[in-house]
Amino acid sequence: MSAQAPPTSTGSTKLDAIKATAAAANPANPKGLDLYSRFAFAGAVCCAVTHGGFTPVDVVKTRIQLDPATYNKGLVGSARQILAKEGFGALWTGVGPTFAGYFLQGAFKFGGYEFFKQQCINQFGYETASNNRTAVYLASAASAEFFADIALCPLEATRIRLVSQPTFANGLVGGFSKILKQEGVGAFYSGFGPILFKQVPYTMAKFVVFEKVSEIVYQSVDKSTASSGMQTTINLGSGLIAGFAAAIISQPADTMLSKINKTQGLPGEGTMSRLVKIAGELGLRGSFGGIGARLFMVGGITAGQFAIYGDIKKALGATGGVEISK
Repeated sequence: MSAQAPPTSTGSTKLDAIKATAAAANPANPKGLDLYSRFAFAGAVCCAVTHGGFTPVDVVKTRIQLDPATYNKGLVGSARQILAKEGFGALWTGVGPTFAGYFLQGAFKFGGYEFFKQQCINQFGYETASNNRTAVYLASAASAEFFADIALCPLEATRIRLVSQPTFANGLVGGFSKILKQEGVGAFYSGFGPILFKQVPYTMAKFVVFEKVSEIVYQSVDKSTASSGMQTTINLGSGLIAGFAAAIISQPADTMLSKINKTQGLPGEGTMSRLVKIAGELGLRGSFGGIGARLFMVGGITAGQFAIYGDIKKALGATGGVEISK
């Protein structure tokens, strides 16, 4: 998931480094802030569109996690329950904060991933970074996600409150304002620990698996001659596998995040004590509530993200980065 690959690999990381550096030095290629703003915009759009489009699935998943006694008929059955009881609009509850939150998060996540990957290359050199690329992918993804979650957390807290309490407020602005007024800024970050626990491993798995699957595929397919359609298809397939892996790894934290944002904590009750209590109540089985819906959702979202991200980067001419895969 890099900005630009050398046209063909020479089989030598030293020669590939020379070719990549020469390509990056091309004055026609965007650089610096111009380049990373394009990465960020592409990431913002791909995350906002995919997460926003999957809002109905996310609503069903969240209801299953928060009220498994009522919503116990799987993804399709639970969706039918919501439709019959609350109408079509209920499935789109929280679409505003979802779109806004993931627009911000996507900019930091994808733009940050490219930025921190480049910093690793600058720090250690191309050859060392390429030979230790799994560590570079992991460190870059974790660093980018930390900053992305600072932006996402308030909007995610608002979304969960709207989904779990449909009468709480009307939309993003009303829900955000009500939480801020009644509970203060701290309420938006009561789930910051769980969201880090969920999103950082999720993003690390997402990028590493995508990179590794893509690398395996491109050992059989010449990227320099592959059509745009073929490259998009490869991005879709690699993203789908990456999404499945990321969903399984982050599922327990996702359930805890839904639980802690469902209601306001008791007076004097700290976030850590609430997390310990929730973990005890859930158990291992309960922490994987809604996993079917989430596999479907995250797999589709991740596949769509990498396909859209790759296409927007090409459209914007964001080709100044360095490819470190073999």
